[in-house]
Amino acid sequence: MDPFEPPGVTWTSISPRLATARRIVLVLVLGVPALPLVVAWLLLDTAWPLLGIVLLAAVGGWAWWVIGRQVRAWGYAEHEDDLLVRKGVVFRSMVVVPYGRMQYVDVQAGPLDRRLGIARVQLHTASAATDAVIPGLPPEEAARLRDRLARRGEARLAGL
Repeated sequence: MDPFEPPGVTWTSISPRLATARRIVLVLVLGVPALPLVVAWLLLDTAWPLLGIVLLAAVGGWAWWVIGRQVRAWGYAEHEDDLLVRKGVVFRSMVVVPYGRMQYVDVQAGPLDRRLGIARVQLHTASAATDAVIPGLPPEEAARLRDRLARRGEARLAGL
């Protein structure tokens, strides 16, 4: 039995727009060292900058592919008593957060996230090891999930 695929769990995927956001950051990060290499290759009578350009292109192509796989692997599922969050392709993880252990739920969106129409929900518990993050949610879903998790957390705490 696969510990990352519990029976009877229906996973909710995150938005593929998260892959777009991460790929934009990738292009910017790799573009900074690539630009001087391209200029050096064009202006100097040497081929060594071309090696750097090819290396950056290979790393960029690999990272582009990995980002798509990572985003497709991310998911969450709401249960009666807890929230399950899974992520990872090579290094997989699944976090189970009991509603009664949640202290607060945070929704965040940076400028690029807002431009692409995504947000991130973070659940905070007393133990940092059980905090969970769900990135790449449409803002309406992030707000719905935040409100629902907060209500469920309050109801579980009231029962203690």
